[in-house]
Amino acid sequence: MQKENKRTEGDINRTPAREQWLENEVDEATKKLLEKDARYFLHQALSTPCLDVLKSCKGPYIENIFGKKYLDFHGNNVHQIGFGHPKLIQRLSEQMQSLSFSTRRYTNEVAIAFAEKLASLMPSDLNRILLTPNGSSSIGIALKLARAVTGKYKVVSFWDSFHGASLDAIGVGGESVFREHIGPLMPGVERIPPPVTYRGIFEGNEAKCLEYLEYVFSKEGDIGAFLAETVRNTDVQIPSVSFWKEARDLCNRYGVLLILDEIPIALGRTGEMFAFGHYGIEPDILCLGKGLGGGIIPQAAIVTRDGYNKFGDISLGHYTHEKSPLGAMAGLTVLEILEEERILEKVKADEDYMRTELTKLLEKYPIVGDIRGIGLLWGIELVKDRDTKKKAVQEAEQVMYECLKNGLSFKVSAGNVLQLCPVLTIERTELERALRILDGSLSSVLE
Repeated sequence: MQKENKRTEGDINRTPAREQWLENEVDEATKKLLEKDARYFLHQALSTPCLDVLKSCKGPYIENIFGKKYLDFHGNNVHQIGFGHPKLIQRLSEQMQSLSFSTRRYTNEVAIAFAEKLASLMPSDLNRILLTPNGSSSIGIALKLARAVTGKYKVVSFWDSFHGASLDAIGVGGESVFREHIGPLMPGVERIPPPVTYRGIFEGNEAKCLEYLEYVFSKEGDIGAFLAETVRNTDVQIPSVSFWKEARDLCNRYGVLLILDEIPIALGRTGEMFAFGHYGIEPDILCLGKGLGGGIIPQAAIVTRDGYNKFGDISLGHYTHEKSPLGAMAGLTVLEILEEERILEKVKADEDYMRTELTKLLEKYPIVGDIRGIGLLWGIELVKDRDTKKKAVQEAEQVMYECLKNGLSFKVSAGNVLQLCPVLTIERTELERALRILDGSLSSVLE
């Protein structure tokens, strides 16, 4: 069993609670499939053994092979427009009938249209794009580009940040669980404590975090990039406007490129198309992914400044599916759906509803130490004592499994934070149902 202090990403897959779920909540046919899954797939932390076997997904739901539906408030952050959106399925089906792959050194109309659309949504000169199949690769491209632009290889990032699971991404990330047993990683990474509002060594004092950031910039002297999540996805940490404005100014002052990782949180999740829109700042490089493929096709990208388009002699990306017609069609269609269905406006209204309802849980249950959120990304932090803020780790796991029994799926982050991340197209009645399940599960655990 993993130590509690290693619970920095997701719920833990080897606990008595997981064993009880598999023993008591899974039928014999599903058990056989799960056993076969465990036989053939390489086991890894945070993913195996699996909880259930899925048959279908549609809208806000995932459904197992015997018809049990879960409202999916996890979705690996790919489900902004909901699962199996009919317009996306139709577009992809049509695309497969014509151009299904684009060989290197050739381009295609849909990739060009996607890049043009993406660039049109950006401010100022953020209009140069490279496409890649996954978010970790976009982080790698961003790091290579930052080195080329600045001539400096050192990077500052936050402890506890997550930027992907590839070797370069975990090298710049701040979650210890991903670096265990791996060995030497990328040199030149300086990590600093993040601006956490509820706990952490700065106790919500963002000025101290900024002071630390400037200290590292000034002492190292050769930092090329500052890589950060605009809003931290896993346990939902939301810096203030003043924090990001000052951080942007520090990057300008010390000649550091600001790389914003919005792989899980862009595309309306926070109520803005891109989260940096809340802060009145611009990144030098923006990393996108996950929901860009509409929950069907893997698709990611970086967007950067026009002035950085001067390294044609360097293979910054060079991925096999770089200008995938299917990936590009997925990305283009996702952007169209977000606009046509006015999803950003809906998310802002849903944010008000979620804040009101979750505040009621904060007032009702002493175990709820903090709620925080933006748009349709929310974290509920469970504590044993509000004064000491000791993490209620076992209780968080119990709440998660109680919710699963009643048809609500989400992940637990940092050991004690219930992270709620529904599809952006979710109906109000479905949000209400999810919160009733959560309320009942909290009550059941506290009995």
